[in-house]
Amino acid sequence: MPSVRVARVVPDVTGVDKIFDYLVPEALGDQVRIGSRVRVPLHGRNVAGWVVELGEPSSGLEIAKIKSVIKVLGLGATKEIIELAIWATKRWAGRLRSFISTAAPETLVKTVPASRYMPRAINHTSEPFEKIKNFGGGLLILAPLTNLTPLISAIVCDGPTIVIMPTQHRVKLLAAALKANNFSVAQWPNDWAMAYGGVDVVIGTRSVVWSPVEKFTNIVVVDEHDDLLQEERSPTWHARDVAIERAARAGARCILLSPIPSLVARKWANGRIVLEPQNLWPQMLIVDRNQDEQWSRSLISSELIAELRDKSRRVVCVLNTKGRARLTACGSCRAVLRCEKCDAALSQLDGINLICPRCGQTRPVICQLCGSSSCAVLKPGVARLREELEAAANRTVFEVTAATESVNERANVFVGTEAVLHRVQSADTVVFLDIDSELLAPRYRANEIVATLIIHAIRLVGRSTKSPKILIQTHTPDNALLVALKTGDFNDYFADDEMRRSLLKFPPFGSIAQVTGKGAKLFLDSIAESLEFSSVVQTMNKDTDNGLARADSWQQLTEVLMNAKRPAKSRLSVHIDPPRI
Repeated sequence: MPSVRVARVVPDVTGVDKIFDYLVPEALGDQVRIGSRVRVPLHGRNVAGWVVELGEPSSGLEIAKIKSVIKVLGLGATKEIIELAIWATKRWAGRLRSFISTAAPETLVKTVPASRYMPRAINHTSEPFEKIKNFGGGLLILAPLTNLTPLISAIVCDGPTIVIMPTQHRVKLLAAALKANNFSVAQWPNDWAMAYGGVDVVIGTRSVVWSPVEKFTNIVVVDEHDDLLQEERSPTWHARDVAIERAARAGARCILLSPIPSLVARKWANGRIVLEPQNLWPQMLIVDRNQDEQWSRSLISSELIAELRDKSRRVVCVLNTKGRARLTACGSCRAVLRCEKCDAALSQLDGINLICPRCGQTRPVICQLCGSSSCAVLKPGVARLREELEAAANRTVFEVTAATESVNERANVFVGTEAVLHRVQSADTVVFLDIDSELLAPRYRANEIVATLIIHAIRLVGRSTKSPKILIQTHTPDNALLVALKTGDFNDYFADDEMRRSLLKFPPFGSIAQVTGKGAKLFLDSIAESLEFSSVVQTMNKDTDNGLARADSWQQLTEVLMNAKRPAKSRLSVHIDPPRI
């Protein structure tokens, strides 16, 4: 033991990205451990923090000037989680506090219950798990409507397991099913103390990957492709990537599940892939709008009208365009209506006013060129489309967006943004009115985002007994993903996606950072002008407060971003491999 024992503490204070030394009083010697939540003095006030290291004082510090830990508040994390968090700060160029706070309990916890590993009355078995078990973990491709309870039960019989799922609703359903199979289950984060003490299964949404479970055999990531498993705020960590790293450090198996796996998962699995029969898919109908000249000016196709007029079917229509019209033109001279302040194309939110999505300027529906008050809709929004659907269906259509708080479950026709796939409980038909707006979006993960939407739609119609159907309207029916959905063979799509991203050095064949905030342009310009950094990182400025940086690996990229000098008075936010860019 050193003569003076010091705890290095990360304060739980927003904006403070530094580790401080504090003396450990003899009275607290046995209580202060790595991961403990403590109270310490900081700049004239007492704040909470977490112990990340114990040892001797940092070099250059005078013992007399080091303040002491005031009190041990309770448990915070484990040594394993602290080490994982330190790795994550480098992986996503983030702050240590943000990762530790994700693992810490929401309330003070001083004691934990004894472990509750239930005796096995029945040993559940699963052929897919036995195959993936022989690989030591890997990727399991399952149909969207597969019942996960038998598979997860077999995995849990192999040893304590952490299960990560995209939504809280699915967490509750699976947790209830596992309890019915006589497993002890801790739902994250409410059962934090139970998870710390030890149970058969710890289950939750993306943050459960940081749960302080000291003994586990398997980590299962359900729907690893889903964007809900990635934090959109900085640091943009992904539960799948954390699970892979944590399993490797602990010598446990990582098992990824997905109907249409992401390229990151396929590359990580590296041949350790088990494909189950894909026999639980509903009917997939690809509507080629190039052959439908009668309705070329409308998103309402003949196939959609047939679904709408069948009053026995519940129809959900998806269009990721809010408002009445996203793009409008003058009804007389056909000129696109633009903002007089910033020249952006104007949107029509109602029948009276236009609004600029860039600067927020509003004005009446008047053409600046000819003065006409009539307008033509070039790109309709959900509000305008609802009127057209009501006319075609001859029944009430309910509009759903992210702002919708409650849904009229008595309605049988819905239209909305992708939020409608989460708000409505069930449907017989889901129609993607304009899938091209997502497929052809300027995002390197556009195909994966579309695949995620379609999987949500499949699960929405999964309980239908009236020939469940997915209707996809497109002008690009030869798209590799759409062809795969129609034929059920995804090999060509996977190969095409991998080749494109490899050529363009997009993740996982490279790493991209989005840098935003005051001083972003100056920061990226300094990297481009540096002989040391420019050889490994390429930069591009979108505007003064937004830009991109790219490198061959995340190690190179984050090393440069964390070591490059930031401009004075800058306020930068760095997003490593963000989900939608």
